[in-house]
Amino acid sequence: MTASSVAAQWQQLISACRAARGTLGEAMSGRAYEYTSGSIGRAVVLLAIPMVLEMGMESLFVVVDIFFVAKLGADAVTAVGLTEAVLTLLYAIAIGLSTGATALVARRIGERNVEAARIVAVQAIWVAVGLALVTAAIGILYAQEVLELMGASPEVVAGGVGYTMVMLGGSVTILLIFMLNAVFRGAGDAVIAMRVLWVANGINIVLDPLLIFGVGPFPELGVMGAAVATTTGRGVGVLYQLYCLSRTESRIRLKLTDLGLRAQVMLRLLRVSLPGAFQYTIAMSSYIFLMRVISAYGSAAVAGFTIGIRIFAFTFLPAWGFSNAAATLVGQNLGAGEPERAERSVWITAKYNAAFLVMVALVFIFVPEPIVRFFTSDPVVVAYGVDCLRYVSYGYGFYAVGLVVTQAFNGAGDTDTPTYINLFCFWLLQIPLAYVLAQELAWGPQGVFITIAVCDSILAVIAVWLFRQGRWKLKVV
Repeated sequence: MTASSVAAQWQQLISACRAARGTLGEAMSGRAYEYTSGSIGRAVVLLAIPMVLEMGMESLFVVVDIFFVAKLGADAVTAVGLTEAVLTLLYAIAIGLSTGATALVARRIGERNVEAARIVAVQAIWVAVGLALVTAAIGILYAQEVLELMGASPEVVAGGVGYTMVMLGGSVTILLIFMLNAVFRGAGDAVIAMRVLWVANGINIVLDPLLIFGVGPFPELGVMGAAVATTTGRGVGVLYQLYCLSRTESRIRLKLTDLGLRAQVMLRLLRVSLPGAFQYTIAMSSYIFLMRVISAYGSAAVAGFTIGIRIFAFTFLPAWGFSNAAATLVGQNLGAGEPERAERSVWITAKYNAAFLVMVALVFIFVPEPIVRFFTSDPVVVAYGVDCLRYVSYGYGFYAVGLVVTQAFNGAGDTDTPTYINLFCFWLLQIPLAYVLAQELAWGPQGVFITIAVCDSILAVIAVWLFRQGRWKLKVV
């Protein structure tokens, strides 16, 4: 190789690094970008970078909490795990409702109708607040019964009831942070959604050890301290969201005259959102069943599964960033009358997501133990956590594509199709298969882990087959 060829290759590398730095800077700047024309790959990257970082920040909530709570022992981790299993229903509803908000806002932005997008945003806020009032009442009044229903031992109930009460009682922060970030994403303003999670996580990371262990003037709240820290962080994040929506330069600036209830718009939002909420409720309620099956094998098995799922959350939610980018691109391009561009956006995003999750899967398959040991040194818990990471990771490649495609349906406003897919894969397939493998065939928790990988893979195949038929392009919202 000559000196001139080496110099040329070095120059190409420098140019590529500069281009990548420029793209990263543009993605993080928050400047407006036209997503319905120009390079699709560039549009995916500009949307996905802040969305990946946003979802990575969302996943930090659960990872940071479990890191500190694990110092309190297996019972404390079990209390968090069982509460989170219940909260997954709330997350499912929040994600489903936010799916409708993203679809409607993106479609209106694609149509260049900012005023209509603003009205959708306000109705989304009212829906979130109304649901939060019901959830908070249940959490405050029946926290102990919730843990007992999930199979918690008396020791777990005694130590964890405060955590459950605060997390469910503060559910308005969960619902609003999901819903308003969905509005920002639908408008193509993913950078604000990312910054919201930065603010919320920064507060949670600082408060967690202070409130759990009682550092300095802070009270020692134990496992309940993690709930107080998380709820406080999310609450400040919601305040920041509302501030951003009130600014003059906001793409969807809310005014006092917009704050009234608009029955027709709210009904349209609910028509799109409720199938989405049911869609995710199906998946999350299946997870609750899986947790119930594993709880029969003791606190160590539940703790190992909880740690494994928390680690997966750290990679699932960045993958959700890619899929949310696809949803925004589909909605805006359909609104602009560009259905073929919408479809191409999905396949490009799916390739990026698959490349990312396959690399993660290889790490989880070949070196899972050091990752689990970062959270706990209990050898029995470690063994269960390692099995969870290894077995579930075998379905990661399929999961990557399936996640993007199902979100593309949602971005088009076709929330019914993914709901039917989830109904089959999770209730009609995953629940009975997990029971048979774990108990009838005596595979124990490993049977549950294998079931997750199998069902995620089947879901992806079905979703791709239905997506190729193209009926989602005709959806009117």
